[in-house]
Amino acid sequence: MVFLSQPTTAKELNDMLSVTKNGVAVSGSAAKGLGPLIGSYDISESDDGFLFRVALPGVVKNEKFKCDIQTDGTITIHGATNTGEKKVQVHNMVFEMHSQNLCPPGDFSVTILLPAHVDPSTLEHVFDNGVLEGVVKKKPTS
Repeated sequence: MVFLSQPTTAKELNDMLSVTKNGVAVSGSAAKGLGPLIGSYDISESDDGFLFRVALPGVVKNEKFKCDIQTDGTITIHGATNTGEKKVQVHNMVFEMHSQNLCPPGDFSVTILLPAHVDPSTLEHVFDNGVLEGVVKKKPTS
């Protein structure tokens, strides 16, 4: 896992991930978290495609949330967390946090590299209960 404290270019990111067979890179508030990692993931492979699951605790599916995939198998997830605040207002009460174990609030990105080329047009994903689950088919070999 590579933690990037600042934005990088696509080339820099690809160079870092190419060193690992199954790498993942996180940036933004996800790179500052102390608790459950945003971007922890599982990958499964069948003859025809891949199933991936990515942990995104505290992430909401809104206009900032986006999941893209490239033909080389690079999955990029962008979004924002809504947890990790120092003060929380709930039910007309203000709570001062005693522990800070969740990812700090703010924008983040997670990049994962699948082990083979894929067909991006076949990507189907569902985001529910803090887990992004996606299926994508492998690119047919010539």
